[in-house]
Amino acid sequence: MRLSAICALFCLLGSQQLVAAEPKPQRDAFFGEALFYAQQQEFFEAISRLDTELKLHRGVDERELDKLHYHVNDAEFSVGDFELSYRMHRKAGRAIQAVIEGNVAPEVRNEAIYRLARLYFQKEQNLNAFHAIERIEGPLPKGLATDITYLKGQIYMVNGRFEEAEKIFQSLTGADEHEGYALYNLGLSQLAQDETTQAVTTLESLGRARSSDRAVLAIRDKANLLLGSRLMDTGDFQGAVPFLERVRLDGLYSNKALSGLGWANATAENYEQALVPWTILSKRHVTDPAVQEALLGVPYAYGKLGLYGKAALGYGHALQLMNQELDRLDQSVKSIQDGKFLEALVREEIRQVPDWVVRLRELPETPETFYLMELMASHDFQSSLQNYFDLEQLRKKLEEWDRYYSAYEEVIALRRGYYEPLLPAIDEKFRQLDSLINLRLEQRDRIHARLQSMLVSPRPDFLATASERLGMNAVTKFERSPANNNEATQKRVDRLKGHLNWIWITEYDQRLTDTFEHLAALDQDIERLNAIYQQFVRSRQAATQSYEGYDKTIAQLRHKTEKSMKTVETLMLRQGRMIEKMAISELLQRSQQLEVAQVKARFALAESYDRATMGSPDKAPAEASQSAAPETKAEDRGVL
Repeated sequence: MRLSAICALFCLLGSQQLVAAEPKPQRDAFFGEALFYAQQQEFFEAISRLDTELKLHRGVDERELDKLHYHVNDAEFSVGDFELSYRMHRKAGRAIQAVIEGNVAPEVRNEAIYRLARLYFQKEQNLNAFHAIERIEGPLPKGLATDITYLKGQIYMVNGRFEEAEKIFQSLTGADEHEGYALYNLGLSQLAQDETTQAVTTLESLGRARSSDRAVLAIRDKANLLLGSRLMDTGDFQGAVPFLERVRLDGLYSNKALSGLGWANATAENYEQALVPWTILSKRHVTDPAVQEALLGVPYAYGKLGLYGKAALGYGHALQLMNQELDRLDQSVKSIQDGKFLEALVREEIRQVPDWVVRLRELPETPETFYLMELMASHDFQSSLQNYFDLEQLRKKLEEWDRYYSAYEEVIALRRGYYEPLLPAIDEKFRQLDSLINLRLEQRDRIHARLQSMLVSPRPDFLATASERLGMNAVTKFERSPANNNEATQKRVDRLKGHLNWIWITEYDQRLTDTFEHLAALDQDIERLNAIYQQFVRSRQAATQSYEGYDKTIAQLRHKTEKSMKTVETLMLRQGRMIEKMAISELLQRSQQLEVAQVKARFALAESYDRATMGSPDKAPAEASQSAAPETKAEDRGVL
C-alpha cells in the first residue's frame, strides 16, 4: 500500500461520517490541485497527482459517478502538457496520441493533433510536425484557431514551404496576439524566396511599429537589427544607419546595434559620428563582446582623427580592463572546477527572480556569469541546466520522502501502543455480548418458524397469555388430583377448560396478527443491533489495520527510495560535469578572444604612443586595433 493510502487511512480513522450531498457537476478537487501546482511551475507535483487521479478514475466501475468524469478530456490533455513542460516528450506524445486515436469529438481531436504537432516542432522533428498539422480538419477548438494557424506557418517555414508560410503569416498580420511574430516570420519567408523588396517593406513596417508590449518591442528591435545587418553585409553602410538607430538603447539588441552603428560610420570614415555609439557602448559592462569591441573602437576612431594621445589612453584603458577580465575569467574557471558554479545555480532564493542568472554574480565566489549569458540562453545549455534543476528537485523530494518513512513508523508505533493494551478487554466484552446476541437471534428464529407453521396448522394454545397458561396448568393439575372424585367437580373443571379454549379460539386471529406485528418491530431492533455489530467489527479492523501490515511496505519503499537516490546522484554528477565543461569551454573561448584583442591593443598602444610622441600625421594607428568584423551580422534568422 502506498504511503498516500496510509495517510488517508489515518485521516479516515479519526474523522466522522459525513452526510452525502447531492452530486453536482463540479471540478474534481485533485484535478484542481494538479492545475494549481502546474500554475506554480511545479510540474513534477502536478504530474504525480494527476497521474494518480487518472489511474484511480480508470479503475472505477461506474466512471460517470466520479467527479473527474466531467473533466476527463481536459485531464488527459493536461497530463500531456505537464509532461511536455517537464520535458517528458516521449510520454507526453503517447498521452496525446491516445486522445487522437480515441472516440472523441472533432474539436477535441484537432486540439490533440495541434498539441502533438507543437510537441514535434519543439523537438525539431520538423517532418513529423508537418504530417501531424496536416491531419487537422473540420471544426477547430474554440480559442485555438489563431494558434493553430500560426504553428502551421512555423512548421511550413522549417520544412522549406516558404510560399505557403508567407500566405499564412499574411493572414495573421491583423491578429493582435501574433502581430509582431507574424510580420517578422513573413519577412523571413520573403527573404528565403529572394523577395528582397517585399521583405524590406515588411520588416521596415515592423521596425516602425508602436507598442507598449515588451515582446513586440524586442521583435521590432530584432527586425531593425536584421535589416541593418543585411545592408552592412552588402556594403550599404549608410543605408544601415537609420535601421540601427531605431533599436532601443535599453533593449536586448542594443549592444549589437551600437557596435554595428559605430562600424557603419567608421567604414564611411565618419569617425566623429562613430565615436558616439562606441563611447556609449564602452561604458557598459565589459564582459559583453560588443563592449570589448567598442573599447578598441573608440581609440581607433581617435587615432583616425589624429588624436593619438587620446587613442593611446584609450588603448591603455582597454588593456587594463582586458587584463582584469582575463584574471576574472581564470578565477571563474577555477570556481567552476571547484563546483561553486553548480552550487550557485541550485540556490532556491536566486531562481525566484526573473534575472536570476545576473543575480548569480552578486553571490560571493561565483563565476562571472555575464560571460555565460549567451551560453545560458542557448537551447542545449538550457535543456542541460533544466535537467540538472529537475534532478536537484527530485533529490530533495527523495530526501524528504526518506524522512517521511520515519515519521510514518513513529505514527504506527504510537497507534500500536494505544490500541494493543485496550483491545483484549474490549474483545472479551464483545465476546460476551456476541453470545447474548446469538442467543436472542436463535430465539427470534424459533418464534418466526413457529408462527409460519401456525399459518398452516393453527395452534391457538401457542398464543395463550402467561396467566391463561398458568390457569390451564392449574386446572389440568387439579383434574388429575384425587380431589376430583365426583361428576359435579369434573363438570366444573370442563367448564373452566372450555372457557379458556373459547378465549383462545375466538381471539386467535387477532393474537396472531399482533404477534406478527411485534415480530416485525423486533426485526427493526435486530437490524439496529446488526448495524452496531458491523460498526464495531469495522472499527476493530480499522484499529488493527492502522498499525499492522505496513512494516514490509515501508521497508520496500525505503529501499526503493535509497536506490533512486543513488541513481539521481549519479545522474546529477554526470549532468553537472557536462554543464561545467560547457561553461569552462565558453570561458576559455572568451579568454582566447580577449587575448587576441589584447595583442592588437598592445600593438596599437605602442604605435599610438610613437605617433603621439613624434607628432606624425601620416598613417593612422592600428590596423591592428580593428577587432573582428561587426557583431551585427544577420546570423540569427530563426523562426519566431
